Amino acid sequence: TSARIPRRYRPKMSSAEQPCYTLIHVPTDTEFPSEQQLKEKFEKGDDKARVEALKKLILMCMNGDKVQNLIMFVIRFCLPSNDHTLKKLLLNFWEVVPKTNPQGKLLQEMILVCDAYRKDLQHPNEFVRGSTLRFLCKLKEPELIEPLMPAIRQCLEHRHSYVRRNAVCAIFTIYRNFEFLIPDAPEVVSTFLEAEQDASCKRNAFMMLLHVDQARALDFLSNCIEQVTTFGDILQLIIVELIYKVCHANPLERQRFIRCVYNLLQSSSGAVRYEAAGTLVTLSQAPAAIRAAATAYIELIVKESDNNIKLIVLDRLIELRQTSAGEKVLQELVMDIMRVLTAPGLEVRKKTLSLSLELVSSRNVEDMVMFLKKEIAKSGNENADDASKYRQELVRTLHTATIKFPDVAVSIVPVLMEFLSDESEQVASYVLQFVREAIHKLPHLKATIITSLLDGLLFIQKPKILTASLWILCTFADTNETIHQVLGLVKKSLGELPIVESELRGVEGQENVVPGVEEKKTVRPMVTADGTYATQSAISSSLSSCKKGEDRPPLRRFLLDGDFFIAASLATSLSKLAANHAKLNSDRKKQINLLNGQLIYILGSMVHLGKSGLTKTNMSDDDVDRVMTTIRVLADYGAEMEETMIHKTRASLEMLLSSQKGELRVGESGEKKSRDGVQADKTILFTQLAARGDAIGGTENMFDLSLSQALGTANKTAKFDFSSSKLGKVIQLAGFSDPIYAEAYVNVNQYDIVLDVLLVNQTADTLQNVSLELSTVGDLKLVDKPTPCTLAPADFANIKATVKVASTENGVIFSMISYDVRGAASDRNAVYLQDIRIDIMDYIVPGTATDAEFRKMWSDFEWENKVAVHTSITHLREYIDHLSKVTNMKILTPESALDGSCGFMAANLCAHSIFGEDAIANVSIEKANPLEETSPIHGHIRIRAKSQGMALTLGDKINVAQRERKGPKPVVLPQQEVEEEME
Repeated sequence: TSARIPRRYRPKMSSAEQPCYTLIHVPTDTEFPSEQQLKEKFEKGDDKARVEALKKLILMCMNGDKVQNLIMFVIRFCLPSNDHTLKKLLLNFWEVVPKTNPQGKLLQEMILVCDAYRKDLQHPNEFVRGSTLRFLCKLKEPELIEPLMPAIRQCLEHRHSYVRRNAVCAIFTIYRNFEFLIPDAPEVVSTFLEAEQDASCKRNAFMMLLHVDQARALDFLSNCIEQVTTFGDILQLIIVELIYKVCHANPLERQRFIRCVYNLLQSSSGAVRYEAAGTLVTLSQAPAAIRAAATAYIELIVKESDNNIKLIVLDRLIELRQTSAGEKVLQELVMDIMRVLTAPGLEVRKKTLSLSLELVSSRNVEDMVMFLKKEIAKSGNENADDASKYRQELVRTLHTATIKFPDVAVSIVPVLMEFLSDESEQVASYVLQFVREAIHKLPHLKATIITSLLDGLLFIQKPKILTASLWILCTFADTNETIHQVLGLVKKSLGELPIVESELRGVEGQENVVPGVEEKKTVRPMVTADGTYATQSAISSSLSSCKKGEDRPPLRRFLLDGDFFIAASLATSLSKLAANHAKLNSDRKKQINLLNGQLIYILGSMVHLGKSGLTKTNMSDDDVDRVMTTIRVLADYGAEMEETMIHKTRASLEMLLSSQKGELRVGESGEKKSRDGVQADKTILFTQLAARGDAIGGTENMFDLSLSQALGTANKTAKFDFSSSKLGKVIQLAGFSDPIYAEAYVNVNQYDIVLDVLLVNQTADTLQNVSLELSTVGDLKLVDKPTPCTLAPADFANIKATVKVASTENGVIFSMISYDVRGAASDRNAVYLQDIRIDIMDYIVPGTATDAEFRKMWSDFEWENKVAVHTSITHLREYIDHLSKVTNMKILTPESALDGSCGFMAANLCAHSIFGEDAIANVSIEKANPLEETSPIHGHIRIRAKSQGMALTLGDKINVAQRERKGPKPVVLPQQEVEEEME
């Protein structure tokens, strides 16, 4: 790399940069008028024609065309005009037009421009004066500004506030860039501030003093500190910024201004309250200060209507909780935080529920549960998709609260049981997960839960929910009365037995299936299309409605629809019911046989139905085998049934719940680590013992840091060498033998890509009109066309271009350099550059999803990409870790499931993009020979995403990573070897 000569130019890159203020989109097919046409419009046209001509001239100037010959025409025919539109366009023109000659000296014509703007600064119209002052803020030539200084000073005394506030901005910019032009600017603005009454003017003046003379700003604030609450919100924001800077630079000033920050928490502006709260928690860690800031945050969330604002402020509340003092205060404000649930945004509600659940304690958990019960009642009246997801979050929160605080479970169970018949299957499944864990871990709730399940069983409309409810009832039914109630409900849900015979009777009309239908044939006349009469029997319409099965019991209806997995699941549940009954009646064989006979009758009837052909689909062989196995077990019941069906079932359930709790604990460990590391005496706040990770939201507490620096005890942090990092990402675009050498640094910043291209003239000629032409493929859009430049022999230039990114797809940027050689009669020359490929990994971050969410996304996502595994890695777990690293996807499968070695491994992965897209993947791999450590790995990776681009680009990334992996060559098929050789 030391031989790469062009790098010696890199430290001077910034010197070639030109200031840019305006971006105007110019279509590629735009045709610009000739120079002669523009001269005629300026000289002979009216104001409207001059406006159009000046617009074209501005676009040509921004496109890199030479317009020096037209400057005098603009001065002669446009500057004297009083048309406001033309004057505004002139400001844009003088902003972008080159004002110096190639030697860097100011053009002579600009003297006339300067005189014209001196007159505009004395114009009677306040709009002309104010817009001219705004234009002067953008000038970088002190020779142009110096003659205008007296006029600028006079504008501070203008009657209109628009002129005065722009005059302050102009003085601020001129003083910051060219202090010698107005050395007494702080004194002038300070005097102006004391006499000014307009809020916007005071704000601009105070902002200038804040940045150039903080002492004068502090003097002004000290004199009017009692009237701060009466100021406008724009001035209050600047005051908060001043207090923050001053107090962090000089901690002794904290007591002087902290009361002012407290007062600003009562401001009518939400922005002021937000900034004041953030400043307050950095000035003081006292509980009263944290409480005031947290209360202000909560009020902001409740009152603001924008969901984005709610999410931002919620994040500040969550960050506030990271300190022990903040967490203690927020625990007392849980019910105030719960008020945020009135907001309609689902993401806001999820964050609020999560924060409230982490802060709730035994003192306020009952109030929280009562509030959530009201929210559940309100959400039941909504039918939208977000309402269903909100109910899921409410149920999940109550579930966790019940396990965390068992004392409140008695009041929660009846409320949740109502959701078993909910239209959303996910809501009902969450309720069943809660019921399963609660009935297993909280024995005192068993009677309440079983009673609620028995009451609502026949109202369940989802087959999976019904079978899961029956499993819970059959597993935990521990009294003869409960067992017989469950059996009665099963019979009632199946209807008349045997099912086949009763259905056939209903079809043949020998017996009416639905009771209450009378066989009286009432005949009513009907009018047909041609006007004649027809008759219809009432009994025929009744029978037809009966055949639809609308009044059939739920289990019977599911079986007739062909869902025979219910039969297999019901067989398992009934075997557990038989085991519980046998345990209770071990000395009464007759009772055991009687119940088992009834169960066998039920199961046999379902098998008969599955093979009869009356259903939409026949019963599968697997389901038949499962039901028949249960029948044989019930027919030959033995003592070992109790061990298998009761004890081992409970042990398996305990293992499942423990593993889920362990996964939850692992997932939260990263978040709790920083909070658990707080010193025991943190409330006293010993500076020497304080941890450095106590910063809140990047707003570091600078008091302790400044004291540590003064004492020499501050932690030394390694300096970030940006230049070395930048050099590591340089892409070479042209060869060393090309007339123009080019290389680019690609800087990815969320939705923008900034190309920083270095051009080096490696010839002995002066290259004119050197243009970087860019073209994009994919969801990339070029924002502006780079400005052409001139390169002297061995000279270099730095060109920047911005590209917008719209989605997560692999994008390609094609480029070329075109230029003219001075004195050459040949056509325009070109250098074609290397393609720039955009890596989608810059837009993808690891994501998280529960098992239920993963399954739902797997079924909802319509795009799938199947990638074959070809790798030199021979260890299964190592390959999955490598895959997670190269794709930025998080492994969702728990560690316990990935431990061990059996020659086969499967895992789920998930990732999110900054554009709101999700991608999930399932990896299924195995070793060709499990007994050999060096045996190659075979398998597939199935990627699913909502968009096609996400699925395809992730698959391409995996293929590239597999090819680039170094190591021994894997065993491949002959066809694959041919493909690799061609590549």
